[in-house]
Amino acid sequence: MAERAVEAMLSLSGRTLPLLRRWVASAPDCGVARGLLTLATGDRLSDTVLKEQLVIAHRDARAAGERQTSLVYGVFLHTHRQYRLAADHLVGHFARWPADELAGLMLGVFSSCGDAAYRAHGDALVEQQAASAGPDNWPWLSWLASTRAEQGRAREARDLAGRALARYPRSGVAAHALAHAEHELGAGRASVEFLDGWLRADPEAVQVRHLNWHAALQSIAGGDFAEARRRADAALAVTDVGMRSATNWRLLLAGQAPAGLSDPDQVRELLAAPGGTAEVFHTFNLALALAVEAATDDLHTLARRAAADARPDFRDVLAPVVQALAEITGGRPRAAVDLLSALGEKAERIGGVRVEREIIQDTLARALVDAGEHVRAADLLHHRIADRRHHTYEDLLLAARTQATPDGHHRSRTTGQRELDGEVPQVVLQGIVRKGGGAVDRET
Repeated sequence: MAERAVEAMLSLSGRTLPLLRRWVASAPDCGVARGLLTLATGDRLSDTVLKEQLVIAHRDARAAGERQTSLVYGVFLHTHRQYRLAADHLVGHFARWPADELAGLMLGVFSSCGDAAYRAHGDALVEQQAASAGPDNWPWLSWLASTRAEQGRAREARDLAGRALARYPRSGVAAHALAHAEHELGAGRASVEFLDGWLRADPEAVQVRHLNWHAALQSIAGGDFAEARRRADAALAVTDVGMRSATNWRLLLAGQAPAGLSDPDQVRELLAAPGGTAEVFHTFNLALALAVEAATDDLHTLARRAAADARPDFRDVLAPVVQALAEITGGRPRAAVDLLSALGEKAERIGGVRVEREIIQDTLARALVDAGEHVRAADLLHHRIADRRHHTYEDLLLAARTQATPDGHHRSRTTGQRELDGEVPQVVLQGIVRKGGGAVDRET
């Protein structure tokens, strides 16, 4: 039972929780089993239950040995979001127990620290542990593939993910790393087909919604906008505000109709909640949701709030990004260009991963074109146009918009530019440049 539960957790299988619960039920005094179940469910537990479960897990782990105790203590730090302390603890843990796969489940703490030095140290640690584990260890091959993808070493990431999947085809970490690498390489339809096939074997996989989001991005990149909308509406829940807004903002930037939109009142409630601005990337996703709704007034308010925040990433990075979104939805692309151009490499501090942060570059490209600076926009996206096999999305980012004339007809600023799956509705063309805030009018 223990081996099956650990394998399921390492592979991000849809069977993880049932197997962990059965393991705990069959071995109630196993501290590691209870600790791993708590790690998997910690976000859903109340503070009281979380503390209760970890106290029991730590007590039982101490009776089993030092490694088990160290693992459960790492779970304690991780579930309490003490990411720097957890990262420091993992460094010591791996020094004593190299290539410990259960400790590898917590590697995300290094990027969650929000510190470039910690992230770099985490990358180096993964490299060291993967080398220690050897070339046939699929969990460490998978984690190394993820690291290479985030470093922008897409071809290495693709090869490592392929090696991991050859050894263990159900590795969810490897499948995810491959999706990242193939986004960078522009694999297009081939990536969508792989993800669909991989998910068919485990429709309850932990990453089912996230991998569908990756497939939607590949559809956007290849110009299949109807498929991207269908997938977003079928696979993303109303609570997936970040993935939904990131999909829709990309569609709008390219002049396409969005998929189903978020409820702007829900977004405002999330921002007002105690954890609404706890993390910079989460707040950025909520800002994107407001941008999709052309909620210009809300964006101005959020930008002012971020600018007054004592945290540097909020003040120096999030605030200008949100203000740029407000300028775009308010019909002032030149102001957005100035704000986003001034960010430079600081944009990386918005958080998330490369695929997610790329949307800031997309937004700058769109603003440059709308401000009449087509050459600068082309230079900005040159590496993507040159390196990716499918770049319909980038082509549309660099194309001038069709504008609605006062009499309601459409006039193109380029010759023959048309949406690939139909005439662009007027509501979409005006949607992200409508002043006054509030939700974009929707066609019924």
